[in-house]
Amino acid sequence: MCCTHLNRRDFLGLTTGMAAVGLASSAFASAGQTEWPPDAWDPDRPYVCTGKPLRVQPVLMYRVAERKQAASWKSWGGILSEEVAAEEVAHIARELDALAAEAGFPLDVRPLVKVTTLEEARAVHSNDYDVVLLYPASGWGHVLHACFAPDRDTLLFVRHQSGPVYYWYEALSVKYLDTEDEPAAPHRPSVHDVVVDDYGEVLWRLRALYAVKNFLGTRIVALGGPWGKYAPDAPEFAQTKHGIKIIEVDYADFAPRIQGALADPGRVARAQAWTEQYLALPNTTLTTEKGFVVNAFVLYALFKELMAEHDAPAFTIKDCMGTILPMAQTTACLSLSLLNDEGLLAFCESDFVVIPCGILLHYLSGTPVFLHNSTFPHQGLATCAHCSAPRRMNAARYEPAAIMTHYESEYGAAPKVDIPQGQEVTFIDPEYSTGRWIGFKGIVQGNPFYPICRSQQDVQIQGEWKRLIKEVRDSHWMMAYGDYLRDLEYASRKIGIRWECIS
Repeated sequence: MCCTHLNRRDFLGLTTGMAAVGLASSAFASAGQTEWPPDAWDPDRPYVCTGKPLRVQPVLMYRVAERKQAASWKSWGGILSEEVAAEEVAHIARELDALAAEAGFPLDVRPLVKVTTLEEARAVHSNDYDVVLLYPASGWGHVLHACFAPDRDTLLFVRHQSGPVYYWYEALSVKYLDTEDEPAAPHRPSVHDVVVDDYGEVLWRLRALYAVKNFLGTRIVALGGPWGKYAPDAPEFAQTKHGIKIIEVDYADFAPRIQGALADPGRVARAQAWTEQYLALPNTTLTTEKGFVVNAFVLYALFKELMAEHDAPAFTIKDCMGTILPMAQTTACLSLSLLNDEGLLAFCESDFVVIPCGILLHYLSGTPVFLHNSTFPHQGLATCAHCSAPRRMNAARYEPAAIMTHYESEYGAAPKVDIPQGQEVTFIDPEYSTGRWIGFKGIVQGNPFYPICRSQQDVQIQGEWKRLIKEVRDSHWMMAYGDYLRDLEYASRKIGIRWECIS
């Protein structure tokens, strides 16, 4: 995965961090600048990861066994002495160095802690971490319980063939672990949190926990306010269920900023230069007025300023098919596409039925996500379409695109993005604000040109496609490149979502 790792403070608060990804109006104000820097938009900049690192606390639990004459004095397992435990510490350190090197997302692995007593186990939880990665080599059940994170997450790694066998490879059971999809007690580890030997299984779980960490409490600017398609309570549900912080910005407050930027020769000139760069990208064609694209870059920069001012990695806009058009003298479609292409989160329509699952899928995949309308499935096929599709859907290359008008208004600038035929994609179809999400995979069959929203794909649904007929439609789905169904199922348990998969 091609990305630049920045923590939220770097990205949203500091001049240096914002210089790396684009704009910070507060930084410009302090420097007395009125123009946007030339490299505030740069199509060659590596994709940015705005998520905070996942802090992992490794813990090796073991017991030193003392030989006794004519008695059973040791348990199963190969780590029963300080000497072997020291070798295991070095072994784990090498494995975790390799894991962090291939993670593809910000991972902060803390120094390993050795635990042999109840007191040492309890002391672990005074450390600053997000997840305990517990290696229960040997030791007592009450110490195991004390190692479990009381208010955070716990993963358990046991050895069968990857090193000295662990006692808890045999002893871990439902006596200690939950079996239901939703834990009986918050953060109590379940059978789904156990890995045997395979660090690939550890990595995707850590990726899911990273996504959950950055999903919960996300700050998002909502220009024009929030709503929910067919679910008026969706914004409230997103805030109370997931702690999402919706920062409302009124159009009346935003209008003078647009007017000022469009009247500023320096800012318009900068947007014109960015337009020429963008249209020079390979496989980019223009079928709308170039002035609409210039204004879309002005709008992109203003959206980004709002995000920086409110410490928000995410943005959405309501009434994007009406109110913003005469105000900005363009549409928001291309502006949102540009934000997504560089690693930020940007959604049209301010629909908080689907925005939460888009935030989670974005952090899980490490790529842009595509909010789109859905159609009635038939013969395993569905069409996905919207006017604000990202082009950098794999976080690296720009897919071919024609820059056209927005469909419904025949105005402004919107990308018609062509996704490669045969591309595997993951979908989430949220059921209004009930806390139930449907997941499935699809294979892109083509990029037609129906009289519907500009970016459009006919997709072959993988799995029991007829089940979708009875699910929510004429609504919004969320799409990302790749297969993340396993990861989404795991993450859904952590955030209390009822997950159903048809693929």
